[in-house]
Amino acid sequence: MEKEQDLVQNAFQNKTWNEIQAMDSWRVFKIISEFVEGFEKLARIGPCVSLFGSARTKPGNKYYSLAEEIAYKLTNKGYGVITGGGPGIMEAANKGASRGMGKSVGINIDLPFEQKPNDYIDSDKLITFDHFFVRKVMFMKYAQGFIVLPGGFGTFDELFEAITLIQTKKIGKFPIIMVGKKYWAGLIDWIKETMLREEANISDEDLKLFNVVDTADEAVNLIDAFYSKYLLSPNF
Repeated sequence: MEKEQDLVQNAFQNKTWNEIQAMDSWRVFKIISEFVEGFEKLARIGPCVSLFGSARTKPGNKYYSLAEEIAYKLTNKGYGVITGGGPGIMEAANKGASRGMGKSVGINIDLPFEQKPNDYIDSDKLITFDHFFVRKVMFMKYAQGFIVLPGGFGTFDELFEAITLIQTKKIGKFPIIMVGKKYWAGLIDWIKETMLREEANISDEDLKLFNVVDTADEAVNLIDAFYSKYLLSPNF
């Protein structure tokens, strides 16, 4: 069977450069439609916290249970929960929000593998995107905080984009909380020893852009403490 990339390449080979440019222009309308749908749905949801982590984490794993507990306790404080809508940590967080009778939002991505909406998302709060960058804008704009549990490349991408946007003052500051000190320890040590001290690629102040905790109560209390001082609002 011909690979997808080969099909795309062959399709482009049969088109003129002007036709390819026209295809790109029309793609803009698809991107705009995703932004419009996301803005219209999420603007009505109210204060939420985004939870991130691996899609591969199974029920029974300690981080699955921890994500569910965090989400449940967030809903008890009046926050909704936003996830990437898939399995693993995302499913656990939506499950906790649903158990707490809170708003359970899923910002899903259309992928050829691994990702399908979990069963704990509110039926009117599921959005599926084709483009990762549109999806990430929704996470940034409508989340009042990021709680990041152990995950892979996608989790790291979302974590460091949020840190970068706050560091460069492109969005308003909000809490970024990494859960699982053992999991994050090597990364934190490298940030402090190499990025900060050896290469001076960041400043001491940049280390204050995130917190690392171990328990659900610590994570939820940091969110609550932050918003005892600041108004809840979209981030940009």
